[in-house]
Amino acid sequence: MLLKFKYLFLSLLLLLLMPVTYTNATAITDDVAEPNLHVIRKLLLTAINSSKTTDSLYRNLGAIKKPTGLITGYIGTLEALKAKHAWNPYFKIKYLNDAEKSFKGAVTRDPANIEIRFMRFSVEHNVPGFLGFNKNLAADRTEIIKQIDRKHYASADAALVKTIINFLIESKRCTPAEHLNLTRHLAAL
Repeated sequence: MLLKFKYLFLSLLLLLLMPVTYTNATAITDDVAEPNLHVIRKLLLTAINSSKTTDSLYRNLGAIKKPTGLITGYIGTLEALKAKHAWNPYFKIKYLNDAEKSFKGAVTRDPANIEIRFMRFSVEHNVPGFLGFNKNLAADRTEIIKQIDRKHYASADAALVKTIINFLIESKRCTPAEHLNLTRHLAAL
């Protein structure tokens, strides 16, 4: 059983490091292709409940020499997950501060990317408000909706856009007009 797990983990790790095969999401810098975004997204879902996956993915993405804005956003999400998994309050705050800096850098590099904005929105939505890590909720919500209205999804595929819209609706942070608008977009996808 342990051998199967190691084999599966190594397979996922190799998939993570494989270049993206479709051209509209490939970013080549210094002859190194960006990792497979679909694999990263799946591993992020696993990382929500697994500190080992969080740490492994964090190390792998952190090793990228010139990360794109999106990769920096993934790193910010992983830092927030490290805060979730940490038991020491000092490290929880430290990782949240690191995540906030990473998200700021990611948004600066790619301000119209709905996936980056969604990751930051979902982290800020789930962090207790009294900690003060929810400064960008309104701006991110507005930008995400603006990009959805324009059908500018960047590297996000239809399934991810549906997830983003559903999360926004379920967050109950949208105005009634935004809720109606998002419901229409969801029906059209």
